[in-house]
Amino acid sequence: MSKFLSLLAVGLALSLGTAAHAAEDKAAAPTKQQSKMAACNADEKAKTLKGDERKAFMSECLKNKPATQQDKMKSCNADAKTKDLKGDERKAFMSECLKK
Repeated sequence: MSKFLSLLAVGLALSLGTAAHAAEDKAAAPTKQQSKMAACNADEKAKTLKGDERKAFMSECLKNKPATQQDKMKSCNADAKTKDLKGDERKAFMSECLKK
């Protein structure tokens, strides 16, 4: 009987440790919503919006479907044009922008 209780205690301790480890793994990986929030924040910072404009942009951005590569390209091209980037500066900006 004491061996059974000892094995039960060890099993319980191992299962709790595994559950805690799994919870840590989930906390480390960003969720889809967190990734979407990060992307919207990056887009907003590029546009330097403030106040109500920022709120409206973030609300719309978070409601929208994930951006396709084509949508990213359009957005990044518009931002590069607004910043009047040319040559290597534009290439570097576009590369960084499309990674987001």
